[in-house]
Amino acid sequence: MKFYARRIGFYAITLWVAISLNFLLPRLMPGDPADILIAKLQQRGEVPESTINNIRLLLGSDDQTSLWDQYWGYWGRLLQGDLGISFSKFPTPVTELIAGALPWTIVLVGLATIISFILGVGIGAWVGWRRGTWVDHLVPATTILQSIPYFWLALIMISIFSVGLGIFPIIGGYDVFEFPSGPELSWDFIASAVYHGTLPAITIVLSSVGGWLLGMRNMMVSTLADDYIVTAEAKGLKPMRILRTYATRNAAIPSVAGFAITLGFIVAGSIVMEQVFTYPGIGKLMFTAVQNNDYALMQGVFLVITLTVLAANFIMDLVYGFIDPRARHNV
Repeated sequence: MKFYARRIGFYAITLWVAISLNFLLPRLMPGDPADILIAKLQQRGEVPESTINNIRLLLGSDDQTSLWDQYWGYWGRLLQGDLGISFSKFPTPVTELIAGALPWTIVLVGLATIISFILGVGIGAWVGWRRGTWVDHLVPATTILQSIPYFWLALIMISIFSVGLGIFPIIGGYDVFEFPSGPELSWDFIASAVYHGTLPAITIVLSSVGGWLLGMRNMMVSTLADDYIVTAEAKGLKPMRILRTYATRNAAIPSVAGFAITLGFIVAGSIVMEQVFTYPGIGKLMFTAVQNNDYALMQGVFLVITLTVLAANFIMDLVYGFIDPRARHNV
């Protein structure tokens, strides 16, 4: 219980610091975000005084309110689920925009990451078990794919399979001509979304499976030299039982810990992919917010990314303490 209590306390403090930084960063940036936004609006015409006051209140630039009061007001709005209004898509609330984009990123990048992890760990365990044979050639082949910059690999995939062969669509998360009113709950829409997401998913798997395979292969080689593996072999246990029950289970522990960190960065690591494929996820939403100096939307996306990373690491810390008792006893 001491282990779990300390982990909960650590992440509670980390969460408070992350949210506080999310509040302070826009206010520590050079210049006044509210003045920048007001200047952009004034280029399109006269801006009412009430709108100017609302912008200053929303971005924390009200001279009559202390920073401490703004901080408590930010926490109050946050606990009510209010992340402000997006100015690039005015008057849509930030929470509504994030809620519409987050499922696209989680489903696509999440499933692709899980697939690459399972393939990498499974194949890596087999390559480590059969070390020194022809299967070792899989390591440099997959490592080369991982070393290629992601955006370049994505462009190559688009050039070959979309432009050249015409198998997959070039951009988008679904067929906007078939579904002009937007996403809907139907089998036709799901089929369209799967079709549009196949090429980005393949690109993610190809660019990430090599790391899992190499790491698992090396851990398997190290694990197979341990005394308990030699003892299991001396007892005459079947090779497949040694592979599954003893070697793979223990060798996969570091990969499981790394997988938690990767899951946490699913939302943050999708920016380049979604921009290349014009995919309607969190990454594209962040790019839109930066382009338009939409500080409320940027704060909301940063907060979601932070919470996702913390939640994934917190859950995996608890799971890791369960699957590896040494982690609990070393606290």
